[in-house]
Order: sequence, then C-alpha cells, then structure tokens
Amino acid sequence: MAKILAVGIATLDIINTVKRYPPMDSETRALSQHKTRGGNATNTLAVLSQLGHQCYWAGVLIDETDTQLIRKDLASYNINISACQKAVNGKMPTSYITLDQQTGSRTIVHFRDCPEYSFASFKALDLAAYDWIHFEGRNITETRLMLQYLKQHHPSIPCSLEIEKSRSQIASLFHLPTVLLFSEDYVRKQDNKTPADFLQTLKKPHDTIATCTWGSHGAWLIDNSGTVHNAMPSSYSGIIDTLAAGDTFNAGLIHALCIKKPQHQALDYATQLANHKCHQSGLAGLTLSFNYQEQ
Repeated sequence: MAKILAVGIATLDIINTVKRYPPMDSETRALSQHKTRGGNATNTLAVLSQLGHQCYWAGVLIDETDTQLIRKDLASYNINISACQKAVNGKMPTSYITLDQQTGSRTIVHFRDCPEYSFASFKALDLAAYDWIHFEGRNITETRLMLQYLKQHHPSIPCSLEIEKSRSQIASLFHLPTVLLFSEDYVRKQDNKTPADFLQTLKKPHDTIATCTWGSHGAWLIDNSGTVHNAMPSSYSGIIDTLAAGDTFNAGLIHALCIKKPQHQALDYATQLANHKCHQSGLAGLTLSFNYQEQ
C-alpha cells in the first residue's frame, strides 16, 4: 500500500452527547461525555491506516498534558509523528462538540493557541519517500509555499487539498493540487451554486479532479474529461454520528485513487465509506464491518 503524509492539525475533542440540540438561553444535561483525538488531517490518516496504508502526520505537537491523549490515539492507528513540529508554549487545539443523539448532527466550538505547521519544517522532510501528500486548506501562505515546492521538486507525487472553509485567498491554491476536496459549506457560500454547477465552473487545471460532498445527497466529482459524476449513499436512515464523515470521504477517495480505481468508482467508494461511518460512533473499527459492493 501507499506511504501517505497529511499536513494539518490534531485536536483534543470533548464530545457531549445530548438528547436534542438545546435552544438558545437554555440548560440541558449531557447523556454522555468523552474525550478523544480529532482534527481533519489526522482523522483522514486514521481511516487510511485502517485501509492498509503507512501513514505519517506533519503537524504541531505542544508539550502539554493534552498531547499525551493525542499521541496515544495516533499510536493506536500506527500513525508516524516523526515529521511533526514540536512547540513548548501554547495549547493543543480543542474542539467542544455537541452531538445531537436524534439526528447525529454535531455543532463545534473550537479554541486554539497553537502555531501552524511551517513551510521550513515541510521543506526539511524527505518528500520523495511518500506516495501521496494530503493538505488541509488552512494556513494559506505557508500551504501555498508547500504546494509550490512539491510541484516544482516532486511533480510526480499526487497531492490532495481539503477545502472545508471559505478562508481568505484559499482559491489561490486551486491550481496546485492533483485533487481538490470541497465541503458543502464552502460551495454553499459560492453564489448558491449546485454541486454540479460549482464543479463545472471551477477554475482549475485540466488534469485536476475535484469533488464536493453534500450530506445525505451524496457527493459529486468532475473527472479529467470534464464529466460530472454523482454518487448517492446506499442508506441514510439510522444515522448515529456524522463527526468526521467528510474526513472519511477524503480518506476513501485517496485510497481508491491510490489503488488505481477509475475516478467515478473512487467517488462511489468514498461516498459509501463516509455513509458507513455515519452509522457508527467514532472511527475505530470502521473498515472491519464495511462491505463495499462495487457499482
């Protein structure tokens, strides 16, 4: 399988499960609470590791108490942290998550006092050792330098960019990756376009593919020929937990492309894997019960 590096963050997630999301200016009792490791890039690696890939994380680890939980969880998924940047001061990013038991939806309040991963740390890595590099669409100036460096010095290494939020200048990165991974939230803020319209009007290189996830409606992909494909989840009833569904989709697509599945089949595989994740709590054991029927 592939050696995959992901550049992004790890977080401490404090998850409160409630019977239903509370209205404004109210008080509610949590049915349960637990702490776990989160973060988009590391969630994607946790799924890719279960799919058999060798996974490496490039992010920032701060020398403080909460880091121990994060280190332990990453080790449980065999995620290598040797590419990480170490810091003494600050606090690991923390997400306070309210999970609605009835709908599986989640609301997140995020706090961070943590430096971003630097281009200098990225440039110091032996990038030729990796078969795929995945980036979170954050820290735009430094990420642009990383993508430009990768394109200039290692053009044969495919790379993907997750675009979850509408950050300033993020569109300046779109011409650099092999794969663009857009969220529903981002696309909805782009002139109310449908996923298909957005992908068809997206300014990108001809050989770059792009996807857009859309919750219960599935996901869309525009392939190298300019054809737009849609994949629908096999079942969206009985949703338990949508947290990290997008990260799971990203992992599924990267995995399918790494093993050379056709692009439309890669889309369907990623969509079904993300839907499967929504029917369980957390990411542990995700692939053990996943029985994919190729379309």
